[in-house]
Amino acid sequence: MPCYDFRCRSCGATFELSRPMAQANDPAVCPEGHQDTVKLLSTVAVTGAAGAAPQPASGGGCCGGGCCG
Repeated sequence: MPCYDFRCRSCGATFELSRPMAQANDPAVCPEGHQDTVKLLSTVAVTGAAGAAPQPASGGGCCGGGCCG
């Protein structure tokens, strides 16, 4: 189930709620009980294997390993 970040306009608290995508834009109540909250834009990072540096694409089907003169 996705998590969504919210911010309370009354107290400034930022909090996270886990809810179905169908309820993503439903109103949320902050942990302090305030009703005036807004959903924050979230960022998504897509990465490869941990620690692996991205490799540039090479033309001609070469593996890029330096073996193709």
